[in-house]
Amino acid sequence: MLVKTYCAAVNGLNATVITIEVNKTRGVMLHLTGLPDNAVRESRDRIAAALDNNGYRFPVADITINMAPADIRKEGSGYDLPIAVAILACDSKVNSDMLSDYMMVGELGLDGRLQPIKGALPIAIRARAEKFKGLIVPKANIREAAVVNNIKVYGMDNLGEVISFLNGGDAQPEIIDTRKIFYEQQASFDCDFADVKGQYAVKRAMEVAAAGGHNMIMIGPPGSGKSMLAKRLPSILPPLSLAESLETTQIHSVAGKLSRDTSLISQRPFRSPHHTISQVALVGGGTNPQPGEISLAHNGVLFCDELPEFNRSVLEVMRQPLEDRKITISRAKYTIEYPCSFMFVASMNPCPCGYYGDPNHTCICTPNQIHRYMGKISGPLLDRIDIQCEIQPVTFKELSQLQPGESSAAIRERVIAARKIQEERYKNQTGIHCNAQMSERLLHLYAQPDENSLETLRMAMEKLKLSARAYGRILKVARTIADLAGSEQVQLPHIAEAIGYRNLDRGDWAERSYIRS
Repeated sequence: MLVKTYCAAVNGLNATVITIEVNKTRGVMLHLTGLPDNAVRESRDRIAAALDNNGYRFPVADITINMAPADIRKEGSGYDLPIAVAILACDSKVNSDMLSDYMMVGELGLDGRLQPIKGALPIAIRARAEKFKGLIVPKANIREAAVVNNIKVYGMDNLGEVISFLNGGDAQPEIIDTRKIFYEQQASFDCDFADVKGQYAVKRAMEVAAAGGHNMIMIGPPGSGKSMLAKRLPSILPPLSLAESLETTQIHSVAGKLSRDTSLISQRPFRSPHHTISQVALVGGGTNPQPGEISLAHNGVLFCDELPEFNRSVLEVMRQPLEDRKITISRAKYTIEYPCSFMFVASMNPCPCGYYGDPNHTCICTPNQIHRYMGKISGPLLDRIDIQCEIQPVTFKELSQLQPGESSAAIRERVIAARKIQEERYKNQTGIHCNAQMSERLLHLYAQPDENSLETLRMAMEKLKLSARAYGRILKVARTIADLAGSEQVQLPHIAEAIGYRNLDRGDWAERSYIRS
């Protein structure tokens, strides 16, 4: 007797339908074909125990299980449920009439309980595309799978419930008002800029960075508030669109990073990897390919605290993703592409001792030590950071103020207004959504300053010894500052402020700060 059930294999952010074919004849052998990995091969023992603990017996017969298409490697334990159901259907314990209407995924515990799996959201999207009547998933995955409309999604606790449902029992599909949940959670943040005392210049720089999508680095002594400010950046970024939310949720679903109560990610991600992170953990890949931190930060913020402490080779692999906003992982057996459009925000001490330029402490580092410390960050990576901002410790007078600072909501309104101007400006430009993504051609079209501003920029580059790469970055940031001011033309105040955000490009930066400290 031949029975077929249906499940899916996740490859990148996409899922492929897998047909489980089970044939039973006389004999005592079990044959498993279709490029299964060890986790799939071990399913025989899990299934046998689960059946036994739910009042069923593993058939004593010659059973051949084929997972088609046979040229795609099957990885993970999510195939337990469809294999178990197909075996029971072969043994006439499950009605096979409904099997072609449903896709099912789930790992079986030895007691028959369904354990959560990775990638429930892309699997649900594939099930809808293939016009299945419904999808059966573990109860723990129900909320992320049920955000897909036009398909019935059933969350089951154990194998017994699945068997009862397929034999004609009653079960109610999960219904989630996706839009209601999405918009309710968008404006709820744990961190707010109202809690930040002082640091007005840095808050202004972060507003400019958020408005134009610019990468940013903060340089300052320990305890000056770099990490605290970075954590509040998502609260002033424009809200996610429903399409962005779905794409972001897919990435986290594939990586198994969604909590049980999460349906859609409604706030922009904030990822802060430790400086000991490996290349694979940062960009993705591995034996079983998974998204890395740069993809988990898609549509959000990737924050690297103490940037010089990261391995230089790890930082260098970010150069191409920062430009292309996607990462292609190529191995001998697979090629996978993950999106990674994120704002890169970093912080660092100004020197090895940390107190270079701090008015309250004496720096013990020499200019050569400072140069070596700064040299840990390569020029090409620094070239991709538009805003470089020095930060000083907060004074006691500012710390003791009872009045809260400007709220994130107020700053966010200005950021959203500036982003709307940019959306209208680049509506005919493919792949360009904000000022940070402008090409050289677009710089000449939309960020060309007037004569007075151009002369000021020339003088600044000569006097401050700014590098050539700073020219285009200054114009991009100035364009964003002009958008925040509602100005169509880039003017002198915008250029002057943008010049102030290129501290690390100044040729005498180390010597100036050394003398000052």
